[in-house]
Amino acid sequence: MKTDDPPKPGETSAAPQLPPGELLVSCEELAVGYGETPMLPAFNLKIYKGSFVSVVGRNGSGKSTWFKTLLGMIPPVSGRVVKHRPELKWSYVPQTVGIDTILPMRPKEMVIWGRLSGWNFLRPFSTSQERKLAEEAIDTAGARSFAHRPYRELSEGQKQRALLARVIASQAELVLLDEPTAAMDAVAEQETMKRLVRLARDQNMAVVVVSHDLELAARHADVLVFLDRETPSIIVGDAQTVFCSHAFRHQYGDEYCARAKSGSPLGHTHG
Repeated sequence: MKTDDPPKPGETSAAPQLPPGELLVSCEELAVGYGETPMLPAFNLKIYKGSFVSVVGRNGSGKSTWFKTLLGMIPPVSGRVVKHRPELKWSYVPQTVGIDTILPMRPKEMVIWGRLSGWNFLRPFSTSQERKLAEEAIDTAGARSFAHRPYRELSEGQKQRALLARVIASQAELVLLDEPTAAMDAVAEQETMKRLVRLARDQNMAVVVVSHDLELAARHADVLVFLDRETPSIIVGDAQTVFCSHAFRHQYGDEYCARAKSGSPLGHTHG
């Protein structure tokens, strides 16, 4: 969807038409924040199976707060988050994960443990099917070369790929990742985003990613969600809708809007 008249400050745009698929989660007039004070205007968003959603905005714009509200970790200020199936399986990877590096853990073991949600003393070990899924997840995440190394010895980018493998192995229907490529170099960033897109398409998952890279976010997403506390605004749409909005141009200038309209490649910029 393209909008010639972007929303004014304090408004939110209409959600674009998303790829067909089962509706998993809806944000209905949702306002997020702490206590009774909203950080951002209320907005609506629908998340479908097989879709890839990129969330962008400056540091402190409310991205992590929205994630926590979506997950039920903090209550909405107003509005609601609706799960359209009570048994919906979620998976979440925050910016930093508190894994005790003293434990002699390896990525392969982490991924297998992620499969053992039904562990009990009658079935204390992984099955051959669980091990197979773990191996496939390690390959999909590009973690094969360090799967047997101690977790504490990995680089931050390698640790993030190990956590991504665990998410893939979980076979969740909705995956939320908070800046999963922040510790990676440019090449690893692009490869990881491609893997996440394939995850959405091939395994029919809904993937929602907070990204600091505007180019990658626009290139891969079915829908962009831009959060801005200054104006304040939430803009939901395609690259042109978001990049040509008043709130986005207030933060990043007019260059992205011009390129989105012309169809030119976007520059590599960190927000």
